[in-house]
Amino acid sequence: MPASSTVRYGIIGTGMMGCEHIGNVGAIDGAEVVAIADPHAESRAWAEQVAGNELVQFEDHRHLLEAGLVDAVVVASPNHTHLDVLVDALAADVHVLTEKPLCTTVADCRSVIEAAERTSRIVWMGLEYRYMPPVARLIAEVGDGAAGDVKMVAIREHRFPFLPKVDNWNRFNRNTGGSLVEKCCHYFDLMRRIAGADPVRVMASGGQDVNHLDERFGGERPDILDNAYTIVEFDNSVRGMLDLCMFAEASRNEQEITVTGDVGKVEAFVPESIVRVGRRADRTVRVEEVRDPRVRYEGLHHGSSYLEHLDFLDAVRGDGPVRVTLDDGLWSVAMGVAAQRSIDEQRSVTLSEVL
Repeated sequence: MPASSTVRYGIIGTGMMGCEHIGNVGAIDGAEVVAIADPHAESRAWAEQVAGNELVQFEDHRHLLEAGLVDAVVVASPNHTHLDVLVDALAADVHVLTEKPLCTTVADCRSVIEAAERTSRIVWMGLEYRYMPPVARLIAEVGDGAAGDVKMVAIREHRFPFLPKVDNWNRFNRNTGGSLVEKCCHYFDLMRRIAGADPVRVMASGGQDVNHLDERFGGERPDILDNAYTIVEFDNSVRGMLDLCMFAEASRNEQEITVTGDVGKVEAFVPESIVRVGRRADRTVRVEEVRDPRVRYEGLHHGSSYLEHLDFLDAVRGDGPVRVTLDDGLWSVAMGVAAQRSIDEQRSVTLSEVL
């Protein structure tokens, strides 16, 4: 695709994340959202409000794909719809960026990967937390040897409860894959990226102890976890740990990532956007506030979605590689599925069981 041409986007699913993508694409030169698809009129109206102009609207994503109006689509529909939507999108003549999680089950992830093998278009897994400026800096520092030989990766997310969604779909494991798939696939992806290895075993403990206990939808009480500890063992002996709490709004930083090796420690804090690098040898600590001057739209994820879209657009134009793959998406879901199973069955779970 010529660099001078405008890439036309369609957004499938115009809830919170779909609208987040509309805002990001709208801030990028040479990119334009022209069409949207969502079965809910209220969500489509919200999308037009974010876009600031009229968009071609469809209730059914298949009609958008058939219209020939777009060069690329972003799939931001509810988790449990990803398989059907992605199979349709991958059969169309468009580039595809899909929101996380890839799917709610490993089997569905594999079906999408198989479908993607039949397209020549760009297919990109949306795991934008890699792109948060302090997290990207942490990854770069670790890659440059600041921690030495990495031994431990610890991630903490202390945040607010799940937000309301259309038809309350995110209140039930059958729709989300479970909290450790829906929310934590981001962190399992970061663990695997930083460890530079694949996971072999997961041990987790968690529960639903505070949030959504008094809610009922169709007579059912939500079954999503609101807190968990997860330990992951990798095939290079690196260990990872995730501390998730979704009733911890009174936190200075929503996310804290610590990577420790035989030389030192590298830490990233979001949203403070601080990176700390400590050296064992002299016990010095370097502290830096990290911003990316390219960010023109902060959005809901501190500019990470904007930066992800820049790389996606480069790939669409033939100016860069696909940096986050569907295989990355599969691994992040598999780790979450293993963690959910570990909690349900009160035992450690090997990835070979899940995969």
